[in-house]
Amino acid sequence: MPPTPESHLVAHLARLQQRPIPDATRARLAQALLDWFTAGWAAHGMAGASALRALASTCVPGPGPAPVFGGAPAQPLAAGFANAGIAHLREIDDAHRAAMLHPGVVAISPVLALAATQALSMRRAAHAIVAGYEVALRVGEALGTRHAAGFHATATAGTVGAAAASAVALGLPPDQLHHALGIAATQSAGLWQLVDDEAHEAKSLHPGFAVRNGMMAAWAAQAGFPGARAFVTGRRGLYALLDGDGPLAALDSDLDAPERLNTATIKAWPCCAQLFTPLDATREILDQHAPAVQDIESVQVVIFPHALRIAGVHWPTKPAETPFCLRYVVATLLMRNRLGIADMEAPDLQSPALLALAERVQVSTDESFQRGFPQKRPSRVTLTLKDGRRLSAYREQRRGDPEDPFDWVQLQARMRAFAPALSDPQATALTRWCEAFADGSNDEAPCRPANGLFGG
Repeated sequence: MPPTPESHLVAHLARLQQRPIPDATRARLAQALLDWFTAGWAAHGMAGASALRALASTCVPGPGPAPVFGGAPAQPLAAGFANAGIAHLREIDDAHRAAMLHPGVVAISPVLALAATQALSMRRAAHAIVAGYEVALRVGEALGTRHAAGFHATATAGTVGAAAASAVALGLPPDQLHHALGIAATQSAGLWQLVDDEAHEAKSLHPGFAVRNGMMAAWAAQAGFPGARAFVTGRRGLYALLDGDGPLAALDSDLDAPERLNTATIKAWPCCAQLFTPLDATREILDQHAPAVQDIESVQVVIFPHALRIAGVHWPTKPAETPFCLRYVVATLLMRNRLGIADMEAPDLQSPALLALAERVQVSTDESFQRGFPQKRPSRVTLTLKDGRRLSAYREQRRGDPEDPFDWVQLQARMRAFAPALSDPQATALTRWCEAFADGSNDEAPCRPANGLFGG
C-alpha cells in the first residue's frame, strides 16, 4: 500500500521510542499518573467499582498478579478492564478539549496491568503511555465534533489508543503495531444513546471495553493476525462510518510538536468536563463578590450548544446523573460554596432550598459560542440580585487546561480532596511512585506498581 496518514502515525510512534523523553513530557507524565491514581482511589469504594470488579472476575476468572483498585489482584486483562472503568466512575479523570475524550484511562490502565507480567522498564512504560495518549488524542481530534456528538470518543478513538499503549508495552515492531491499531479500530464502539436512555451507570463500561479491546488487539497482532491499514481514512474506516468531520491532518501533522500528552486537561471539578467553564465562571463570581444565596433573584447560564448534547440532564433523579446536570452543579456550588465528591455521590435531590435555587437557574445556548468549540468552551454566568445588581463572569478556557495548569503541589492537594480515603502514608507512596517517572535516572528500573498503591 502507498503511505497513508496511519502509516505516518505508526512511524511517528516508532521514532518517539528511539528518542529521549523531554523533561517537560516526563513531568507531565508524572502528573497524568497521579491524576489516574486519584480517579481510581476516589471511586474504588463505590458500588459501581464493586460491580466492575465482579464483572471482570466473571469474564476473566481466577487470581492474578495485576493490581486492581480496591480489590484482589487479577489477570492483566481483568485488571485493565476494571481499573479503566473504576477510574472513570467519578468523572474526574483527565480530558481533552479537541479530541473530546478521556485519554488517561485508556492509555495508563493497560500499561500498568501488563506491567504485572511483562518485564517493563519505567522507560518502556513511559513510552507506552505516551503512545496511548498520542494515538487516542490524534484519532479523536481527526474524528471531530460531529462524531463526538453521537459517539463517546473514549470508547472509539480510545480503543485505538489503548491498543497503541498495549502494543508498545509488549514491544511490538512497527508492522505489528500498525496491525494492532487496525484490529482495535474494528472493535471501536460507544453510543451516547445511553445518555438519552438514562443509562449513565453504563458509561464506565466504555473505557473498560476500550482497554479490553485494545489489549486483545495488541495480543492478536503479536500472534500474527493482520489488521486494517487505513483504519481511519479508508473507504470503510472510522472516519467514513462513524460520522467523522474533524481535520484528518491531525493524524500525521505537527509530528515535531510536543507529545499530545502535554495538551490534556486535568479536571478541576467532579463532573462532566463540558460543564467546567460555567463552574469556573460561577467560582469567579463567588470569589469576587460573595453573594448570599437568599439575595439571588435569578441565574442565567449561556453555554456552547455541544455541552448540552452530552450534559443535558434537566434535573437528576439519581447520583449517576448529577455530573451531567448543569442546574444541579451550578446551584450546588452557589449554595454550598463548593462542589465536591460527596455532592455527586450522595446528593440531596429533594432539598427544598436547592430545588428553589435550581428553579432560578436559566440555561440557554449561543451558536456564536459554538464557533469556538472545541478549542474554546465559552460560557457566561450572570447572577441578578434582588437589589437589581448584576454579577457576571465569562470563561473560554477551563481550569486545568494547558493554558491554566495545576502544579505538582496543587495536584497533591487535589488528590487529597478527591480521594479522602487515602491515608498519609498511602498518599506519600503514591506521590513518590508517580514522581519517579519525571526523573530519567529511573528509566531502567522495573515498572511494577505494588498492590498497596491500588488500595487492594
